[in-house]
Amino acid sequence: MLRVLVCVSGGGTNLQAIIDGIRQGNITNAEIVRVISNNHGAYALERAKAAGIDALCVSPKDFPDREAFHERLIEAVEEKKPDLIVLAGFLVVLPEKMFARYANRIINIHPSLIPSFCGTGFYGLKVHEKALERGVKVTGATVHFVDEGTDTGPIFLQKAVMVEQDDTPETLQKRVMEQAEWEILPRAIHMIANGDVTIENGRVRLLN
Repeated sequence: MLRVLVCVSGGGTNLQAIIDGIRQGNITNAEIVRVISNNHGAYALERAKAAGIDALCVSPKDFPDREAFHERLIEAVEEKKPDLIVLAGFLVVLPEKMFARYANRIINIHPSLIPSFCGTGFYGLKVHEKALERGVKVTGATVHFVDEGTDTGPIFLQKAVMVEQDDTPETLQKRVMEQAEWEILPRAIHMIANGDVTIENGRVRLLN
């Protein structure tokens, strides 16, 4: 059974997609062992509690400096001995120690087709604002493994979503979530839990 720990900063719609995927049998051989948020007011914590999942807030505002926050974050992760860490809208730069301890065991969902509209400063609505400003006709979402860079790790799964002429950042964000994010993130976890993926020479290889 794959022990999954989910980190999230906001409403937790991707977390809910994972919870629903496990309940509905679309994700097998996996369980969520803890949800961590950096935001005391994150609705994701309520989603976790409603599903009977251990939920914890580790906020940098509660610590005297970044180092103390990082140490507590690492401790909160390691308490649950996860096999996989899922960043589902987690707006925190992970401490360097985590990359070494969980190499190739951290995945992230990003609301664009990487390498477009990604990297520092590209998160949330800002991604969709920039996509519309550029006038792209196709956008989407990407699940990738996490390394020391920002959105630079090996690409795992992607799904395209059409941009409509009258889209606003809000309508585009909603469509990307519904048509791409909520589909490929649960699928990625299912594939990892069932041994259907490996990383070779910095690239993801799908085995099934």
